[in-house]
Amino acid sequence: MKDLNNLTRTVLGLTGSILLLAVGVFRLVTESLSSTPLFVAYIFAITGLIGAIAGSFKLKLLLTKS
Repeated sequence: MKDLNNLTRTVLGLTGSILLLAVGVFRLVTESLSSTPLFVAYIFAITGLIGAIAGSFKLKLLLTKS
């Protein structure tokens, strides 16, 4: 894991956060994944949103710095 530089790590983290956000919002909007509780969907959506915002700020900072 030491081989990953900051840009790659940030992009992977941002991608994961966007996927968490997408799964949470998909569950909230469609209610088709009845096996997961609604509480888990809210947690996924909130943490995915926070991670996406933080990751995008960090990515912007890394891209302007280099």
